[in-house]
Amino acid sequence: MKVAVPVPLARAFDYDCVGAPELGARVKIPFGNRQLVGVCLGVAQQPDPQVKRKAVQQVIDPESVFTPALWRLLHWASDYYQHPLGEVLHHALPVLLRQGEAANYQTTQGFRVTAQGARCELNELRRAPQQQRLLAALRKGVLLRRDISAQEFSAAALKALQDKELIEAFTYQPVGDGEWAFAIGAEPLQLNPEQALAVAAIGAARKPQTYLLEGVTGSGKTEVYLQAMADVLRRGKQVLVMVPEIGLTPQTLRRFQQRFQVPIVMLHSALTDRERLDAWLDAKHGNAAIVIGTRSAVFTPFAKLGMIIVDEEHDSSLKQQDGFRYHARDLAVVRGQQEQVPVILGTATPALETLNNALQQRYVHLQLTQRAGQAKPARQTVLDIKNMPLKAGLSVTLIDRMRAELERGQQVLVFLNRRGYAPSLLCHECGWLAQCRRCDAYYTVHQRQHMLQCHHCGDQQRLPLQCHDCGSTQLVGRGVGTEQLEQTLAELFPDYPVLRIDRDSTRRKGSLQKHLSDATDNKFPILVGTQMIAKGHHFPHVTLVALLDIDGALYSADFRAAERLGQLITQVAGRAGRASQQGTVVLQTHHPEHDLLQDLVHNGYSAFARSLLQERKLTQLPPFGQLALFRAEAHDAQQALQALQTIAAQIPQHPDLVVLGPMPAVMERRAGRYRYQLLLQCQQRGLRQQVLQHVLPKLEALTELRKVRWSLDVDPQDFS
Repeated sequence: MKVAVPVPLARAFDYDCVGAPELGARVKIPFGNRQLVGVCLGVAQQPDPQVKRKAVQQVIDPESVFTPALWRLLHWASDYYQHPLGEVLHHALPVLLRQGEAANYQTTQGFRVTAQGARCELNELRRAPQQQRLLAALRKGVLLRRDISAQEFSAAALKALQDKELIEAFTYQPVGDGEWAFAIGAEPLQLNPEQALAVAAIGAARKPQTYLLEGVTGSGKTEVYLQAMADVLRRGKQVLVMVPEIGLTPQTLRRFQQRFQVPIVMLHSALTDRERLDAWLDAKHGNAAIVIGTRSAVFTPFAKLGMIIVDEEHDSSLKQQDGFRYHARDLAVVRGQQEQVPVILGTATPALETLNNALQQRYVHLQLTQRAGQAKPARQTVLDIKNMPLKAGLSVTLIDRMRAELERGQQVLVFLNRRGYAPSLLCHECGWLAQCRRCDAYYTVHQRQHMLQCHHCGDQQRLPLQCHDCGSTQLVGRGVGTEQLEQTLAELFPDYPVLRIDRDSTRRKGSLQKHLSDATDNKFPILVGTQMIAKGHHFPHVTLVALLDIDGALYSADFRAAERLGQLITQVAGRAGRASQQGTVVLQTHHPEHDLLQDLVHNGYSAFARSLLQERKLTQLPPFGQLALFRAEAHDAQQALQALQTIAAQIPQHPDLVVLGPMPAVMERRAGRYRYQLLLQCQQRGLRQQVLQHVLPKLEALTELRKVRWSLDVDPQDFS
C-alpha cells in the first residue's frame, strides 16, 4: 500500500496492510524511530519483492477524511507549488486529525435559557450590558462553548447569568444530519445602481465564473456579498467566506448573523483544536451554512459548496510564507473552477495579478465607483514636510488640522506602520546603536515594558542604562513608533483621549474587538494605529486620516513595493469620511514630487495600478513573468551560498529562462542564520513547472543540501 507521509520528501512510501483502506483514509505507521499519521494513496502497482516493508499499525478511518473535490484540489496544489503531497495533505487537516484523533464529534457543553430567563425582561440587565447581550443571543437559540468564545462573550457574564439561574449548561451531542433552514434576519439594504448590477450579474450567470468586485472603500462590497449569497443559501448550498486576518472575522460574523438566521462557523488560529475540528466537521457534514475563515479555510471540506468569497483579495496575509507556501486566493479560484461554483474576489485595491486577469477577461470585472449612501470620496492632500519642525513625526500644519477637526467633535486617525516607542536606541555621545544579536537589524525600544525587542526574530532584553561601548547614560530613542506617537498626542491634546491599536496593545484575547468597538462608537477622538486598522474597518466618525511616514516604500528594492504602497495608502485613506461628512486624507512626505505619489493622488488607485501593469509588462515581472525562488539559510554564510550554487548547477540552460543569484536576502542574517536566494524567471508557467519537476528529484539526492535549510517558493510574494 502507498502512504503519503508528512515529511519533506516528494514520494510515497510502501507499507504492508491487512485489507485495503479507502483512498484518503488515515493510517498510523512506523517511520524510522517515530510513529506518524499518514494518508492512504491506494495499492502499490508492482511492489518490489526484494524490499522489506513495515506494516501499518492502525487504520484510523473507515473512509476518506477528504471529500473528492478537496482531494483533487490538494493534488493540484502539490503539483503546482512543487511541495510534497504528504505535507500538503497533512496541512489541510485540523491539528487533532493530524495527531490521529477520530474524525467524529464529541459531546460538548451547550448553554440555553431557563424558564426564568425566558420571562426576564432584558431591561432588568441594562446595568450589565454583557449579560444583556448574551441573554438576548441565547433567546435566539442554543449556544455552544465555542460559540461563546467566537462571539467574544465574557466568561464573567456567562457565570453571572448561570448564578442568577437565567441560563443553564447542558451536555450537547452534535448530530451530523446536514439539515438547516434558511431565514432572513435583518432586511437587505437598498442597493445603488452599481451594486444592483453586480448582484444581478452574479445571479444571472449561465455558468459559474470568477468575479473581481473592485469597489472603492466604503462602496458597500459586503452588501453585495450578502445579497449574492442569499440565493445560494436559499437553495441549501454552503458558502465559504475568506478574510485575510483574524481581526476581521468577528465583525464579518456579526454582519452575517444579523442578515441570515443560518448556522455560521468560524475557522482561524485563535480557536482551540477541538473547536476547529468541530467547525471542520460541521462544514464537511453540511451542518454549517456559512464558514468564515482565514487562509487555511480554503482547505475545508464541504458537503454542498455553492459559492466562495475572498474579501480583501489583495492582502499579503493570504499567502503562506513558510512550510507549504500556497496562496489562498489562487487556490480559491482553482477550487471554484474545479467544483463549478462562483468565486467573488472583493477589494478596493486589486492585486496586479487579479486586475490583469480581469482586463484579459479571464475574470468578470464588476466595479463600484461610488461610496454607498451619502458618503463622499475623501479629499487627498500631499504635505511637504521638508525643513518643517516635527514633533514625534507630526508637522505643525497637521497638528492644526487635527485640532480643528477635534473641536468640531469629529474623530482623527493617525497612521504609522511602526510599533514600539522608537525603531532604535542611540548613544548620544558616541553614536552606538543597539543592534540585535541574531539579525541584521536594530532593536526596537518598547518604553512601557522597559525592553528592547527585535521585531524580526523576537529576541528581547532589558532596556540598558548605559552605552555598551562608552558607558554613557545619554541613551535616546531614534525615530518614532506608535507608542511614542500616542504619548505625544496625549500631551498635545490633553482634553481628547487617545486610543492606540497595534499588535502590542491588542495582545489580550478580545482586546482588539473592544478597541475597534470603542473606536466605532467615538469613545476616543484620536486613533493611532498600524496596518491593523487599515483593513476593512468602518469608523463612521473619522473625518481626518493622516499618514505620517510613507517615504520608505518609495525607494524599496522590492518590485512589489509600489503596488503595496498604493494599496496601503488607498486602504488607510478609505477610513475617512465613510458616513455623511466628507473626509480628508493628509500624506506627509519629504518627496511630494515623486511620480508614484502624484499618480496615486491625482488619478486614483485604478489608474495607478494600470500604469504599474505597463511597467511590469516591460520588465516581464508578474503577472507577465513567472517566478520561483529558492532560499537557503545556515549558521555559516558560505554553506548557504554553496547550497544555492549547487542548486543553480542543476538548472538546465534555456533561452527563455533567467537565473539570478545566488545573492543575499534583503536581511542577510535573521535569527542567527545567514540567508541567500536564487531566483528563476521565465515567461511561461509551463516551462517553469517542467524545469522544477526536472530539478527537484535531483536535489533530494544531494547530500550537501542536507547541511542547510532550503526551500522553494513558487510565485513568491516576499523577498525580505
